[in-house]
Amino acid sequence: MSSNNLLIIGFVWPEPKSSAAGSRMLQLIEQFQNQGYDITFACAAKTSKNTFDLERINVNTRTIELNNSSFDDFISDLNPDVVLFDRFMIEEQYGWRVAEQCPEALRILDTEDFHGLRKARELALKENSEVTIEHLQNDTTKREVSSIYRCDLSLVISETEMKMLTKQFKIDHSLLYYLPFLLDSISDDEIDKLPIFKERQHFITIGNFLHPPNYDAVLHLKKSIWPFIRQQLPKAELHIYGAYESHKVTQLHNEKEGFLIKGFAEDVNTVMQNARVCLAPLRFGAGLKGKLIDAMKYGTPCVMSNIASEGMFGKLESNGFIEDNPENFNQKAVELYTNHDIWQKKQDHGFKVLNQRFNKSAFDTDFASRIAELKTDLKTHRQNNFIGNVLQYQTLQSTKYLSKWIEEKNK
Repeated sequence: MSSNNLLIIGFVWPEPKSSAAGSRMLQLIEQFQNQGYDITFACAAKTSKNTFDLERINVNTRTIELNNSSFDDFISDLNPDVVLFDRFMIEEQYGWRVAEQCPEALRILDTEDFHGLRKARELALKENSEVTIEHLQNDTTKREVSSIYRCDLSLVISETEMKMLTKQFKIDHSLLYYLPFLLDSISDDEIDKLPIFKERQHFITIGNFLHPPNYDAVLHLKKSIWPFIRQQLPKAELHIYGAYESHKVTQLHNEKEGFLIKGFAEDVNTVMQNARVCLAPLRFGAGLKGKLIDAMKYGTPCVMSNIASEGMFGKLESNGFIEDNPENFNQKAVELYTNHDIWQKKQDHGFKVLNQRFNKSAFDTDFASRIAELKTDLKTHRQNNFIGNVLQYQTLQSTKYLSKWIEEKNK
């Protein structure tokens, strides 16, 4: 085996056309391939028609089983230098096996987003209250923070979440690494080829319907936002795209109201650049929003909630308007849809944000250096993470024997 050998254990097989998480995974794979790693992607989930063909980009694939010691033989034979866990639930399931079979392997957690924060916001929304410390200290947060401590490095996609993990939860900076979406820069030639204001029509929103914040946002649009926009713009339509639409989603479709459930978008490029305005009224969630990245990439200004905009713009101007109040949200959506000058200015802001904050070339060297540094001095790094050692010890005892019990029970 190569001396640069990476095992990624996936929560699901990557689906870049279905979710931002799928795109994110392909970005990470590219980063490690640029660092000279041979990559194996292993996953216990089923594939689907939307699953990306990893073999096409020279990534080996392996189907694995939950609670099965066959994984021990597999990883022992592979003997990876680095193991990347796709979300904390995967580290809980396989982390102890990795530590036991390959103790020298660098263990990295890709958080995707801070699930504990998303859960806290969901709880607060149900109670119609502000997020409190009590909300934040939910069981999901406890599990996720434990997972962060057990790993040597955790990749955090949002600066807001970096701040929360270090300030609120007192996690040492040495255990965290800020790595947002990693994109190619947008050239003037690409911008010039995009449809202009008068060539576009209608509103768009997009997002995987299996993701609860996206479904909630569609309901919020149906009830509190779209009727008022439609009243002002009777010829406008709202086109709602997303993978895995269920009956509860499709039944919201109403042609008379211009509220159109379009389902899975084969080509987000086409549908996004033909829309004039993107709507993202998310009421809970965490991380960075793929729909906003796509909107900026294809020159479609947005009206969004504060939660949707979080971690996206830094000190730069947004590519639209940020409003939580439905009345203000609706007013800004109409303004953006009808005012060419404002629309053009907001579109330009989006291109700047992408090129200045998410240009992958700005992260390549530093990220590679951080991985190399950790591999060189892993023993000291782990000695400095005593809480992680304690949690690893406890987890090895509890999770290990629960998993073995389940394996015996399944025989």
